Amino acid sequence: MKKKLIKQIIRSCVILIMMVSVSLIYVQLSYKKEFSLKETGIRSSRDSTLITRGQYLVMGPSHCWTCHTSSGIKNFQTSAHTSLSGGLKVELPFGTIYTPNITPDSETGIGAYSDEQLARAIRHSVKHDNTAMVPFMTFNTMSDYDISAIISYLRSIKPVKNRVPATELNILGKVVARFALKPVLTEAPKYVKPDTTAAYGQYLAVSVANCVGCHTLRGKTGEFIGSQFAGGYQMPVKGGVFATPNLTPDAKTGVIASWTVNDFIGRFAAGETFPDSPMPWKSFQSFKKEDLKALYYFLQSLEPVKNDVQPFIPTAPE
Repeated sequence: MKKKLIKQIIRSCVILIMMVSVSLIYVQLSYKKEFSLKETGIRSSRDSTLITRGQYLVMGPSHCWTCHTSSGIKNFQTSAHTSLSGGLKVELPFGTIYTPNITPDSETGIGAYSDEQLARAIRHSVKHDNTAMVPFMTFNTMSDYDISAIISYLRSIKPVKNRVPATELNILGKVVARFALKPVLTEAPKYVKPDTTAAYGQYLAVSVANCVGCHTLRGKTGEFIGSQFAGGYQMPVKGGVFATPNLTPDAKTGVIASWTVNDFIGRFAAGETFPDSPMPWKSFQSFKKEDLKALYYFLQSLEPVKNDVQPFIPTAPE
């Protein structure tokens, strides 16, 4: 009886190992899943007005330059503007990602990519090889005009030859890529007119500056699990963990609830006050005052959410 039980256990283990092995082989061979999407129709232009708009977005509210350079967190706070040649190393539980070179170099940058390929990356989070990318930033609902502006600006800058290492996914990352990563399919406006209204502020907060992406509590796979703009999302920084503040107008726990519009504008002008903050203050100091007014009016229009966030949790001594 005992021998029979042992044989059954061994047989079950062998079957389990075979099933796991087959599954891993399947994932290894199929994780680069390709997607076919309808064309966005978004194209670049040499129009100076459009290029100027793109420069403002890339270097300011959309803070592209803070990540698309190897110096990383330094750019968030104090560094001078550098090239967009990529190379920032981001280590995640499912692998190591390197930000791409987005200068128009034809060998190592975006010079060989079509406007449509670049537009799909921003609008649908799909790479040039038709595979889905990790959706770090929520630019998917940016207007056609602003995506065109960004591409137009990137086409106009100096090419920089910098070959960035390929992203390295571990087995968990490959499982996520095979079964979880998908294109972001969403509707977006053709054009949004800049003004100082709360409606335009919402567009800035959600589609342009990614305020919602950081100031909302997320789960382990990146999905929103908290009230939007109520803060609490934790990010590791030097010496501990930084938690994003509550931006809703809750009288007790909302950090800007009692601020005037001039207080809000002044805070952005001041830049970094918390060392190693993940907030891209250097870029956000380029925000136009009119845009900051719109952003302020939108945040003040939100439903108050009570969420008392401890902004910094120091690492416990070993």
